[in-house]
Amino acid sequence: MTTTRRARRTVRSAALVAVAAAAALSLTACQSGGSGGSGGSKDGAARPEQQVSASAAPSGTTATGTGTGTGKTTADVRTETLAPSRTATPATPAARTAAPVRTRTLADGSTAEIYRLGAEHYRAKIVSRGAVLATIETGRSDAGLDANDMFVVLTLGGDIHSWMGGGHTGPGTFKLAGGWTAKVTKVGELRYRAQILGNDGSVDATLEANQHDVGLDANGVYIVLSAGGVISAHE
Repeated sequence: MTTTRRARRTVRSAALVAVAAAAALSLTACQSGGSGGSGGSKDGAARPEQQVSASAAPSGTTATGTGTGTGKTTADVRTETLAPSRTATPATPAARTAAPVRTRTLADGSTAEIYRLGAEHYRAKIVSRGAVLATIETGRSDAGLDANDMFVVLTLGGDIHSWMGGGHTGPGTFKLAGGWTAKVTKVGELRYRAQILGNDGSVDATLEANQHDVGLDANGVYIVLSAGGVISAHE
């Protein structure tokens, strides 16, 4: 009788141990399933490798993502545009225009601004009400201009002279101021030549207007020949 009761207790103890072992195995399996697999945890939290945040990139830069096997591309990451720098170096200012060496009021009331470009090299801007109407420049000789019946001569020394009217239209031979005589001939389209003759008929100077007006300082007598064949002189 005693032996039978001990046997039953042993069987019950063994059964309880087996049940406890099975429960432990089941709990371990549940814990393993919660941290692995593709389904994630029960509370819906994303796996650590899926949590890509644009805030990880420094402000003002472009963040770049990497593939994680979830099918996401860099389009899923916020991109920020660089703001203009407030400390940018200002643009280099344009070179200043040289000041004229002198200004003169011309016969029609306009102003000549005379600039020195080099030895015996001058440029004159004819300005009226802030607008540049014409520009003449000396080279290897004096310069001249017929500006609507105002004649202008700019000399190699940077002096400027102007007068109104007194023009003769060539071809032809004309008496000029200062006792000079001009023989004007047409050489081509908008091209005229003027021979400046002395009292004895000798050719003392020659002017040739080829597409543009020309001028001459003839011992204090200023002469202009235009490309249209008009010649005028003043002393």
